[in-house]
Amino acid sequence: MHTRNRNHVTVSGRAGGPVVMLAHGFGCDQHMWRLVVPLLERDFTVVLFDHVGAGRSDLSVWSPERYSTLDGYTDDVLEICRELALGPVTFVGHSVSAMMGVLAAAREPEAFAGLVLLAPSPCFVDDPATGYRGGFSAEDIDELLESLDANYLGWSGTMAPVIMGNPERPELGEELTNSFCRADPDIARVFARVTFLSDNRDDLTEVTVPTLVAQCSVDVIAPPEVGAFVRDRIPGSRLVTLSATGHCPQLAAPEETAAAITDFVESVR
Repeated sequence: MHTRNRNHVTVSGRAGGPVVMLAHGFGCDQHMWRLVVPLLERDFTVVLFDHVGAGRSDLSVWSPERYSTLDGYTDDVLEICRELALGPVTFVGHSVSAMMGVLAAAREPEAFAGLVLLAPSPCFVDDPATGYRGGFSAEDIDELLESLDANYLGWSGTMAPVIMGNPERPELGEELTNSFCRADPDIARVFARVTFLSDNRDDLTEVTVPTLVAQCSVDVIAPPEVGAFVRDRIPGSRLVTLSATGHCPQLAAPEETAAAITDFVESVR
Protein backbone atom coordinates (compact mmCIF):
# COMPACT_ATOMS: atom_id res chain seq x y z
CA MET A 1 0.00 0.00 0.00
CA HIS A 2 3.05 2.29 0.18
CA THR A 3 2.84 3.63 -3.35
CA ARG A 4 -0.95 3.94 -3.25
CA ASN A 5 -0.67 6.36 -0.37
CA ARG A 6 2.49 8.09 -1.53
CA ASN A 7 1.12 8.84 -4.99
CA HIS A 8 -2.61 8.91 -4.14
CA VAL A 9 -3.24 6.11 -6.63
CA THR A 10 -6.84 5.53 -7.72
CA VAL A 11 -8.17 2.69 -9.88
CA SER A 12 -11.52 2.79 -11.66
CA GLY A 13 -13.28 1.56 -14.77
CA ARG A 14 -13.88 -1.91 -16.16
CA ALA A 15 -12.37 -4.62 -14.03
CA GLY A 16 -10.28 -6.98 -16.10
CA GLY A 17 -10.09 -4.58 -19.01
CA PRO A 18 -6.84 -3.35 -20.58
CA VAL A 19 -5.06 -1.08 -18.13
CA VAL A 20 -4.49 2.57 -18.98
CA MET A 21 -2.26 4.56 -16.63
CA LEU A 22 -2.53 8.36 -16.90
CA ALA A 23 0.39 10.56 -15.78
CA HIS A 24 0.07 14.34 -15.47
CA GLY A 25 2.61 17.02 -16.32
CA PHE A 26 4.31 19.89 -14.51
CA GLY A 27 2.11 22.02 -12.28
CA CYS A 28 -0.83 19.63 -12.55
CA ASP A 29 -2.31 16.62 -10.79
CA GLN A 30 -4.60 13.74 -11.70
CA HIS A 31 -7.63 16.05 -11.67
CA MET A 32 -6.47 17.29 -15.08
CA TRP A 33 -7.65 13.98 -16.57
CA ARG A 34 -11.21 14.25 -15.23
CA LEU A 35 -12.79 14.90 -18.65
CA VAL A 36 -10.99 11.99 -20.29
CA VAL A 37 -11.47 9.38 -17.55
CA PRO A 38 -15.24 8.81 -18.03
CA LEU A 39 -14.63 8.20 -21.72
CA LEU A 40 -12.01 5.54 -20.95
CA GLU A 41 -13.64 3.84 -17.96
CA ARG A 42 -16.26 2.13 -20.12
CA ASP A 43 -13.67 -0.12 -21.75
CA PHE A 44 -10.54 0.02 -19.64
CA THR A 45 -9.19 -0.17 -16.12
CA VAL A 46 -7.95 3.37 -15.49
CA VAL A 47 -5.09 4.13 -13.09
CA LEU A 48 -4.56 7.69 -11.90
CA PHE A 49 -1.88 9.03 -9.60
CA ASP A 50 -0.21 12.22 -8.45
CA HIS A 51 3.52 12.70 -8.75
CA VAL A 52 5.10 13.22 -5.36
CA GLY A 53 4.87 16.93 -4.63
CA ALA A 54 1.60 17.33 -6.57
CA GLY A 55 -2.08 17.03 -5.76
CA ARG A 56 -2.90 14.73 -2.87
CA SER A 57 0.45 12.92 -2.86
CA ASP A 58 2.34 12.51 0.39
CA LEU A 59 4.44 15.68 0.44
CA SER A 60 6.43 14.43 3.42
CA VAL A 61 8.29 11.91 1.24
CA TRP A 62 9.42 14.48 -1.33
CA SER A 63 13.14 15.23 -1.31
CA PRO A 64 15.34 17.17 -3.73
CA GLU A 65 17.76 14.23 -3.79
CA ARG A 66 15.18 11.80 -5.18
CA TYR A 67 13.24 14.21 -7.36
CA SER A 68 15.93 16.41 -8.86
CA THR A 69 15.98 14.20 -11.98
CA LEU A 70 13.40 12.21 -13.89
CA ASP A 71 14.83 9.00 -12.42
CA GLY A 72 13.02 9.45 -9.11
CA TYR A 73 9.68 9.89 -10.87
CA THR A 74 10.45 6.94 -13.13
CA ASP A 75 11.15 4.79 -10.08
CA ASP A 76 7.74 5.77 -8.71
CA VAL A 77 5.97 4.78 -11.94
CA LEU A 78 7.57 1.35 -11.93
CA GLU A 79 6.82 0.85 -8.23
CA ILE A 80 3.15 1.68 -8.83
CA CYS A 81 3.02 -0.87 -11.64
CA ARG A 82 4.55 -3.55 -9.44
CA GLU A 83 2.33 -2.86 -6.46
CA LEU A 84 -0.91 -2.82 -8.45
CA ALA A 85 0.11 -6.01 -10.30
CA LEU A 86 -2.51 -5.43 -12.98
CA GLY A 87 -0.31 -6.70 -15.78
CA PRO A 88 1.23 -4.68 -18.61
CA VAL A 89 -0.20 -1.17 -18.78
CA THR A 90 -0.55 1.38 -21.52
CA PHE A 91 1.18 4.39 -20.01
CA VAL A 92 -0.17 7.76 -21.14
CA GLY A 93 2.34 10.46 -20.23
CA HIS A 94 1.50 14.12 -20.72
CA SER A 95 4.35 16.57 -21.37
CA VAL A 96 7.26 15.83 -19.00
CA SER A 97 5.59 12.58 -17.95
CA ALA A 98 6.01 11.30 -21.49
CA MET A 99 9.74 11.06 -20.86
CA MET A 100 9.12 9.29 -17.56
CA GLY A 101 7.27 6.70 -19.62
CA VAL A 102 10.15 6.48 -22.07
CA LEU A 103 12.64 5.87 -19.27
CA ALA A 104 10.39 3.38 -17.50
CA ALA A 105 9.66 1.39 -20.66
CA ALA A 106 13.34 1.32 -21.60
CA ARG A 107 14.19 -0.02 -18.16
CA GLU A 108 11.36 -2.57 -17.75
CA PRO A 109 9.62 -3.11 -21.10
CA GLU A 110 7.69 -6.09 -19.78
CA ALA A 111 5.66 -3.74 -17.56
CA PHE A 112 4.16 -1.94 -20.57
CA ALA A 113 1.76 -2.90 -23.32
CA GLY A 114 2.48 0.43 -24.96
CA LEU A 115 3.17 4.13 -24.54
CA VAL A 116 1.09 7.14 -25.50
CA LEU A 117 3.29 10.23 -25.45
CA LEU A 118 0.93 13.21 -25.29
CA ALA A 119 2.53 16.54 -26.27
CA PRO A 120 5.99 15.15 -25.48
CA SER A 121 9.34 16.88 -25.54
CA PRO A 122 12.63 15.03 -24.98
CA CYS A 123 14.44 18.37 -24.77
CA PHE A 124 12.94 21.86 -24.61
CA VAL A 125 16.20 23.60 -25.50
CA ASP A 126 17.24 24.16 -29.11
CA ASP A 127 20.50 22.50 -30.13
CA PRO A 128 21.93 24.49 -33.06
CA ALA A 129 24.90 22.14 -33.36
CA THR A 130 22.64 19.23 -34.37
CA GLY A 131 19.77 21.21 -35.87
CA TYR A 132 17.36 20.05 -33.16
CA ARG A 133 14.54 22.49 -32.43
CA GLY A 134 13.03 22.15 -28.98
CA GLY A 135 11.17 25.43 -29.06
CA PHE A 136 13.30 27.48 -26.66
CA SER A 137 16.80 28.90 -26.73
CA ALA A 138 19.03 28.32 -23.71
CA GLU A 139 18.57 32.00 -22.88
CA ASP A 140 14.78 31.60 -23.00
CA ILE A 141 14.90 28.77 -20.49
CA ASP A 142 17.26 30.69 -18.20
CA GLU A 143 14.88 33.66 -18.20
CA LEU A 144 11.87 31.41 -17.60
CA LEU A 145 13.48 29.77 -14.58
CA GLU A 146 14.75 33.08 -13.19
CA SER A 147 11.24 34.51 -13.43
CA LEU A 148 9.80 31.44 -11.72
CA ASP A 149 12.34 31.73 -8.90
CA ALA A 150 11.66 35.42 -8.38
CA ASN A 151 7.86 35.29 -8.27
CA TYR A 152 6.27 31.87 -8.66
CA LEU A 153 2.67 33.03 -8.40
CA GLY A 154 3.25 35.86 -10.86
CA TRP A 155 5.02 33.48 -13.22
CA SER A 156 2.10 31.04 -12.98
CA GLY A 157 -0.42 33.74 -13.83
CA THR A 158 1.59 34.76 -16.88
CA MET A 159 2.75 31.39 -18.20
CA ALA A 160 -0.19 29.09 -17.57
CA PRO A 161 -2.48 30.76 -20.17
CA VAL A 162 0.38 30.69 -22.69
CA ILE A 163 0.98 27.00 -22.07
CA MET A 164 -2.72 26.21 -22.25
CA GLY A 165 -3.28 28.16 -25.46
CA ASN A 166 -6.91 28.49 -26.54
CA PRO A 167 -7.17 32.22 -25.70
CA GLU A 168 -10.79 32.18 -26.87
CA ARG A 169 -11.51 29.89 -23.91
CA PRO A 170 -9.99 31.82 -20.98
CA GLU A 171 -11.50 29.44 -18.45
CA LEU A 172 -8.96 26.83 -19.51
CA GLY A 173 -6.02 29.14 -18.86
CA GLU A 174 -7.54 30.09 -15.53
CA GLU A 175 -7.84 26.45 -14.52
CA LEU A 176 -4.21 25.76 -15.33
CA THR A 177 -3.16 28.93 -13.50
CA ASN A 178 -5.03 27.78 -10.41
CA SER A 179 -3.42 24.36 -10.67
CA PHE A 180 0.05 25.90 -10.85
CA CYS A 181 -0.72 28.15 -7.90
CA ARG A 182 -1.77 25.22 -5.72
CA ALA A 183 1.70 23.72 -6.00
CA ASP A 184 4.30 24.21 -3.30
CA PRO A 185 6.64 26.86 -4.78
CA ASP A 186 9.81 25.19 -3.50
CA ILE A 187 8.85 21.85 -5.01
CA ALA A 188 7.68 23.53 -8.20
CA ARG A 189 11.05 25.24 -8.64
CA VAL A 190 12.85 21.89 -8.54
CA PHE A 191 10.32 20.18 -10.81
CA ALA A 192 10.54 23.06 -13.29
CA ARG A 193 14.26 22.47 -13.66
CA VAL A 194 13.68 18.76 -14.14
CA THR A 195 11.04 19.55 -16.76
CA PHE A 196 12.80 22.24 -18.76
CA LEU A 197 16.45 21.17 -18.45
CA SER A 198 16.24 17.40 -18.99
CA ASP A 199 17.57 16.03 -22.25
CA ASN A 200 16.24 12.56 -23.08
CA ARG A 201 16.84 12.53 -26.81
CA ASP A 202 19.28 9.64 -26.59
CA ASP A 203 16.84 7.58 -24.50
CA LEU A 204 14.19 7.45 -27.23
CA THR A 205 15.98 4.76 -29.22
CA GLU A 206 15.88 2.44 -26.19
CA VAL A 207 12.07 2.11 -26.33
CA THR A 208 10.95 -1.26 -27.71
CA VAL A 209 7.23 -1.25 -26.85
CA PRO A 210 4.51 0.01 -29.23
CA THR A 211 4.34 3.80 -29.03
CA LEU A 212 1.95 6.51 -30.14
CA VAL A 213 3.18 10.09 -30.31
CA ALA A 214 0.19 12.44 -30.03
CA GLN A 215 1.10 15.97 -31.12
CA CYS A 216 -1.22 18.99 -30.90
CA SER A 217 -1.70 20.97 -34.09
CA VAL A 218 -0.53 24.20 -32.42
CA ASP A 219 1.58 24.02 -29.27
CA VAL A 220 4.03 26.74 -28.22
CA ILE A 221 5.64 24.37 -25.70
CA ALA A 222 6.16 21.39 -28.03
CA PRO A 223 6.22 22.49 -31.68
CA PRO A 224 5.46 20.03 -34.51
CA GLU A 225 9.13 19.34 -35.16
CA VAL A 226 9.42 17.82 -31.71
CA GLY A 227 6.69 15.28 -32.31
CA ALA A 228 8.29 14.28 -35.60
CA PHE A 229 11.67 13.97 -33.88
CA VAL A 230 10.26 11.65 -31.22
CA ARG A 231 8.49 9.54 -33.87
CA ASP A 232 11.67 9.23 -35.90
CA ARG A 233 13.76 8.15 -32.91
CA ILE A 234 11.44 5.55 -31.35
CA PRO A 235 11.53 2.44 -33.54
CA GLY A 236 8.15 1.57 -35.00
CA SER A 237 6.32 4.44 -33.33
CA ARG A 238 3.39 6.25 -34.90
CA LEU A 239 2.63 9.99 -34.91
CA VAL A 240 -0.85 11.45 -34.86
CA THR A 241 -1.50 15.18 -34.99
CA LEU A 242 -4.57 16.13 -33.02
CA SER A 243 -6.74 19.02 -34.15
CA ALA A 244 -6.53 20.24 -30.55
CA THR A 245 -4.46 23.35 -29.90
CA GLY A 246 -2.40 24.26 -26.87
CA HIS A 247 -0.37 22.00 -24.62
CA CYS A 248 -3.19 20.34 -22.65
CA PRO A 249 -5.49 18.48 -25.04
CA GLN A 250 -6.97 16.42 -22.22
CA LEU A 251 -8.71 19.65 -21.14
CA ALA A 252 -9.09 21.44 -24.47
CA ALA A 253 -10.25 18.41 -26.48
CA PRO A 254 -11.03 15.47 -24.15
CA GLU A 255 -13.09 13.52 -26.68
CA GLU A 256 -10.37 13.64 -29.31
CA THR A 257 -7.72 12.78 -26.74
CA ALA A 258 -9.70 9.83 -25.38
CA ALA A 259 -10.38 8.58 -28.91
CA ALA A 260 -6.67 8.60 -29.76
CA ILE A 261 -5.86 6.68 -26.57
CA THR A 262 -8.69 4.20 -27.16
CA ASP A 263 -7.71 3.49 -30.76
CA PHE A 264 -4.11 2.88 -29.74
CA VAL A 265 -4.96 0.59 -26.81
CA GLU A 266 -7.26 -1.45 -29.02
CA SER A 267 -4.51 -1.74 -31.62
CA VAL A 268 -1.99 -3.25 -29.18
CA ARG A 269 -4.31 -5.69 -27.40
